[in-house]
Amino acid sequence: MELISILLLVFPLLGFLTIGLFQKQMNRNLSGVLASSFIFLNLVAAAFLFGFVTASNQTLEVPLFDWIKFGDITIPFALTIDRLSALMLLIVNGVGLLIHLYSIGYMKEDEGVNRYFAYLNLFIFFMLTLILSSNYLMLFIGWEGVGLCSYLLIGFWFKDRANNDAAKKAFIMNRIGDLGFLIATFILFTTFKTLSISEIAAKASLMPSGDLTLMAITLCLFVGAVGKSAQIPLFTWLPDAMAGPTPVSALIHAATMVTAGIYLVARSSVMFVLSPVTMDVILVIGTVTALAGGLIAIYQNDIKKILAYSTVSQLGFMFMGLGLGSFSGAMFHLTTHAFFKALLFLAAGSVIHALSNEQDIRKMGGLRHKIPFTFALFLIGAIAISGIPPFAGFFSKEVILTAAFEHGLGMGLIATVISLLTTIYMFRLIFVVFFKPESKELQANHHVHESPKVMLYPMAVLAILSMIAGFVQPPKLFSETQGFDNYLSPVFAKSNSLVAASEHALAVQTEWMIFIFPLLIIALLIFLSYKRFVNNKELVSPTGIQSLFAHKLYVDEIYDFCILKPVTFISDIFRELLDQTVINGFVNAVGSGTLFVGKKIRLLQTGNVGVYLVLMVFSIIAILFFNIIL
Repeated sequence: MELISILLLVFPLLGFLTIGLFQKQMNRNLSGVLASSFIFLNLVAAAFLFGFVTASNQTLEVPLFDWIKFGDITIPFALTIDRLSALMLLIVNGVGLLIHLYSIGYMKEDEGVNRYFAYLNLFIFFMLTLILSSNYLMLFIGWEGVGLCSYLLIGFWFKDRANNDAAKKAFIMNRIGDLGFLIATFILFTTFKTLSISEIAAKASLMPSGDLTLMAITLCLFVGAVGKSAQIPLFTWLPDAMAGPTPVSALIHAATMVTAGIYLVARSSVMFVLSPVTMDVILVIGTVTALAGGLIAIYQNDIKKILAYSTVSQLGFMFMGLGLGSFSGAMFHLTTHAFFKALLFLAAGSVIHALSNEQDIRKMGGLRHKIPFTFALFLIGAIAISGIPPFAGFFSKEVILTAAFEHGLGMGLIATVISLLTTIYMFRLIFVVFFKPESKELQANHHVHESPKVMLYPMAVLAILSMIAGFVQPPKLFSETQGFDNYLSPVFAKSNSLVAASEHALAVQTEWMIFIFPLLIIALLIFLSYKRFVNNKELVSPTGIQSLFAHKLYVDEIYDFCILKPVTFISDIFRELLDQTVINGFVNAVGSGTLFVGKKIRLLQTGNVGVYLVLMVFSIIAILFFNIIL
């Protein structure tokens, strides 16, 4: 099993090196097959490890070498595989493989296809490094690595300046969050004298609840999670990340980068439950982000931006689960979300592919007849994310909704509203793109076509997973078998024991209300959306408070006014006064002085031997005189 664990990192790294080093010599059709093959081997290895840790209930520790050894400080490069990391291995490699296969068709005509697949394999490598890390410093390397790969893939079409700007924005905003992670790492080592995740969890569990050091550590870790998982106030990079190829968006939003923040908090759950202040902060930030992301998504017209803000909202919903102490619930929703959000992005890519790169939903309509397979798959994803039974999103959302109502009626109602927002923006998207009358632009486009099978088959697999994945944990009303909770219970045993004391079991009537009322409202919202959008050729421009959400709460404009412009103004002043006047003035003065002295000394070079002899004699006399005086 140790060899299999190592191969999980070797295969994608080997794929990156092989394709990257020989991309100019490699056939463009070969790189996709090669990259996909390495991830397929990874998926097989992940399945073996998942079966092993599930059956044996053991945690595999695989030491590779001592990474840092200085005095009493020893930080190994080692892998840890338990039930949580094994689950993430299946998600990352499984969804990653389907996105690789889809990309073979989507990127077929792109001139940089070899470079694309090299980056994709590197992305998987760093995400697996993050997941398998046995200590926080190694985890930080994977954390930074996925940030680097997101920069490379968001700005993949670098000839367009807008793409470069989006890539830089993602990179810089993530560095803000990563500073919090780095500070937390220093405090962790100072406090526990180790960076081992398991050792820190064991030592932290002996500390009192509300300890100020734990609060500082968890708040700093959460700052890192806010940046990586696009929460308020560091969420604006994620919608702009749509500048990259659509399969990249699917990979970032579903299986890799943005899930890292959820994984970090879940992996560090013992420290977080011992810091009630941090848990409240997570709950508030997650709730506000989920609400804001859902409202913004309703008023967007770019098909990928709608899904991007949907991801922001769904991630906020997961953080709500974490803040409520439902760690397995958050991971359950992360798992199902990986399937239906990857499906939605790939289906959106199929729409864009069919319409020759058109992304504005106002220029679409009636596509259910022209691309029926894409429509069916898109609809499955929309039903799943909206929480409609029996698809996967219903089951995972139900766990978090139950936790919210256990926390209090107010929180339960807020969580329900957030969940219902999903129905509004998803079925607005479905009805506008696939049902409303064709736009003029679409009527003039005679090249609308269904995607090739290499793109449709991966979407079909994701659609099946989106339909059946939730059955591992039916609601408690219908089954006592809580498969997902039971699977992760060994990982969150200490955390759950600390949270359980504050839980309030719901009455059966309340559970039925949580089950029935949202479904009735969802049915009503779908009906109203149908009436509102299907028979209207034009979407009405938002007014009043709607324009606030249409302009994404003006967060980018606020950052531009409060941060970018002042920093630019101060930079211009320093450039003129310090750089141009002082530094350049000094450097230029040194250069001018050297030229002046050189010109004067040059006059001594007359070419007359007699003059040289006289100068030599005077020089010898001067030296002797100087030595006599001293």
